[in-house]
Amino acid sequence: MNRRTTLTTALGAAVLLLAGCTGTGGSTRGADAEAPTDPARVSGTITVLTQRTDLVQDGTMDRYAAAFNRTYPKVKVKFQALANYESEVKIRMNTENYGDVLMIPGVIKKSDYPRFFASLGTRAERAKKYRFTDFTTVGGKVYGQSPIGVTPGFVYNKRVWKQAGITRWPATPAEFLTALKAVKQKTGAVPYYTNFAAGWPLTSWTFVNGSVHCDTGATTKLAEGNPWAEGADLRVGDTLLYDIVHRGLAEKDPTTTNWEASKGRLAKGEIATEWLGTWAVIQFRDAAKKAGQNSDDIGFMPFPAQAGGTFCAVVGPDYNQAVNVHSPHKDAARAWIDWFTDKSGYDKDNLAISPLRDAPLPSVLKPYEDAGVKLIELDDTAGAEVKQIDSESEVGINAPDYRQKLVDLARGARGGSLDGFLDDLGEKWTGTAKRVGS
Repeated sequence: MNRRTTLTTALGAAVLLLAGCTGTGGSTRGADAEAPTDPARVSGTITVLTQRTDLVQDGTMDRYAAAFNRTYPKVKVKFQALANYESEVKIRMNTENYGDVLMIPGVIKKSDYPRFFASLGTRAERAKKYRFTDFTTVGGKVYGQSPIGVTPGFVYNKRVWKQAGITRWPATPAEFLTALKAVKQKTGAVPYYTNFAAGWPLTSWTFVNGSVHCDTGATTKLAEGNPWAEGADLRVGDTLLYDIVHRGLAEKDPTTTNWEASKGRLAKGEIATEWLGTWAVIQFRDAAKKAGQNSDDIGFMPFPAQAGGTFCAVVGPDYNQAVNVHSPHKDAARAWIDWFTDKSGYDKDNLAISPLRDAPLPSVLKPYEDAGVKLIELDDTAGAEVKQIDSESEVGINAPDYRQKLVDLARGARGGSLDGFLDDLGEKWTGTAKRVGS
């Protein structure tokens, strides 16, 4: 697994809400993992759970650990890479044995973070240095830290788009559809690739939320209103996806898509566009090199919508690393999280946005800077409520199911209308929101 999964965690599984996940966190509620002051005195063996099976297999994580040991020589770091991270960790968290450092699974209710994770400090203090602290704050304390930030967007082959005669980013969904039509007519490439079979890439469409209207309060609006109301961000995004497929601008048979193969195909110009995120750019550029193509052909563009004549893009955290509240080596675990976030270079290696507030943007976003794209962070105060509504409504805004149904609807594999489909989602959501808020 070599994808970004924070904004793509399988919250559809959240209906369980860790019902069987008792842990024994009651006795350690509120435990802190304080930052070590003397690296020479920190010792112990820690296990770090990760979804990056690719980086464990190719030795990259071991190289990070070797660099870490130059500062913390008495700490031994072991990695456990889990191919089905969410499901496997959820099971392990029925016990106290879920590693010393782990990424917070999307299935866990935010209010339960103190049961399972040690605090990294107060939000007031950490927010001065780090981005994304709201996403793991409970009762004023922060329980996780992402080592990278990401923003969603279209990974595209610039050479193909130029061949189609498109020289500027589309600023509206209508312009985007016109551009894809030109790609189809003039290049022979598949204009847009859904990655339907893999499923998880479809969840990235949720992250148009906030970008369409440049609204930092977009998450709160999910909790308070209908995400598929006329003009709402998710309705705009889902309508564009529907139109792409319905107009024959995607692959002929979505059920046969192949995520890994799509990287090389886009690099070669057989595919023109995929909606993913900044995290994917380096993977597609590597695929271009392996295919003997020009890696500079791999570009990145924002969602086709503007507020006041300006493109906006939401910046959010990847998986947040946390310290197991039961770890016997909390100081060593905390040392790893701090070092990996601040010193490892993991953000640069992945062309990602640094969680450090004073760090420059990655080179992949230089075109965004040049074009004046506004990067915003969403207020996640209502994040826990949104997860609860999503779970109890069984809509699954961060699971692939409903957008797979949307694609099937668009290609005629299921009956119904777009308006009916989206209105039904809205009714389920708002009905659940009323119960949750009562």
